[in-house]
Amino acid sequence: MYQQWSNPQVSPAQVGPGEIKTVSSIDPYVVEALRKLTGRCVLLETTRGGIEGTIVDVKPDHVLLQLHSRQACVRIAEIVWTMPL
Repeated sequence: MYQQWSNPQVSPAQVGPGEIKTVSSIDPYVVEALRKLTGRCVLLETTRGGIEGTIVDVKPDHVLLQLHSRQACVRIAEIVWTMPL
C-alpha cells in the first residue's frame, strides 16, 4: 500500500489504468516515537485541536486512541505535537 513509483522518471499522468500505485507521505520518526508510547496516555495536538487518550495501535498513516469507552483514529499527518501524560 505504501509504495513509491518504480520509475521516478514517469509521472502519475503517464501511468496507464491498472498501473497506479499509492504514494503516501510517511514520517518514520513520528511513527516510531508513537509506537514507543503504545499503551500510554498521551495528548495529541492536531490541526483541529487537542485530543487525549491511550495509544492502542500505530500504523504508518494513523494512530488509534482509546478515549474512555470509544476509540478515535487520528491521521499522523494532522498531528502537530505529542506529549505523554
